[in-house]
Amino acid sequence: MRSSIFSLFLGLAVVATGSLTASSGLAQEDRAFQTYLESLRPKARAMGIRDTTLNSVFPGLTPNPRVVQLDQSQPGGGAYSPIPNFEPYRRQHVDAARISRGRTAYAANRARLSRIEAETGVPEEIMVAIYGHETNYGSYTGDFDLIRSLATLSYEGRRRTLFEPELLATLKMLDNGVPRSRLVGSWAGATGYPQFLPSVYLRLGKDGDGDGQVNIWSSEADALASIANYFVHAGWRRGQPWGVAVSVPAGLDRTAIAARSTPARCPRVFNRHSRWLSMAEWRRMGIVPSGGQWPADRVMATLLEPDGPGKTAYLLTSNYRAILDYNCSNFYALSVGLLADAVKQ
Repeated sequence: MRSSIFSLFLGLAVVATGSLTASSGLAQEDRAFQTYLESLRPKARAMGIRDTTLNSVFPGLTPNPRVVQLDQSQPGGGAYSPIPNFEPYRRQHVDAARISRGRTAYAANRARLSRIEAETGVPEEIMVAIYGHETNYGSYTGDFDLIRSLATLSYEGRRRTLFEPELLATLKMLDNGVPRSRLVGSWAGATGYPQFLPSVYLRLGKDGDGDGQVNIWSSEADALASIANYFVHAGWRRGQPWGVAVSVPAGLDRTAIAARSTPARCPRVFNRHSRWLSMAEWRRMGIVPSGGQWPADRVMATLLEPDGPGKTAYLLTSNYRAILDYNCSNFYALSVGLLADAVKQ
């Protein structure tokens, strides 16, 4: 009996020691996290962020391990990993339900959309398609605490150069009067109906309803005006389509139209595009539209065959590059353009 009691006592002691060790480790981690947050004060002050704002946030803020897990589980997209066909993605993201909801949002916001397009040149349907792709027309905008998520990702350090400026921008939003309750979104910091990063909100957020606020979380007018403003700054050209679906002749010499330069940004995206040629030149090569508006002969475009030869291809204008600026993915940009076309029909 004495031996059994001693063994039980020893076991409990080991468990207690382990718990103390774990607790000590967490305490050390929290102290290191707080030390990092305090190191941000000079940068925050340089941005005009008040100490009272920092004092309302930093104490009690802890890292979110789930955010680190999500960040580290992102696919690497190595240079040699295969790129799947676009068609399965298109069927999922330009589906009947999303088109139907898009047409409803389009009709409900027609007056403000028309006004914004007149001011900016960004088509009404492009604004709606971004709204639909990013948050399914506002139905899901994310529920992660932006400050905690961005502080965690900044502290973790793997991509600090990306996330620390976004953390500071979020603190600036709070300092400017955006309620803490609105500062929620994706684990990586995107927020509101357009899923803007905080730095983008500060730079390009726009008051669309004239109430003196930029509320991209519950005001469709502000969200749509902000999306249009983004595209204006991304170089959207008024009156020019994003692209057109085309049929490519079987005998097209693809080596003759290959791009002649290596892109510095998003090489896996841009390396799939041909070099720039005018619509007139493409027409002379036997490329014909499969539907949609054929742009003017002088408009320059690149050719993309996202499902390979023999399938639907696209001639893409500089406005397509503006969509890529929003999200540098051919699948995303093509789906935005196709959803926009379907919503407008």
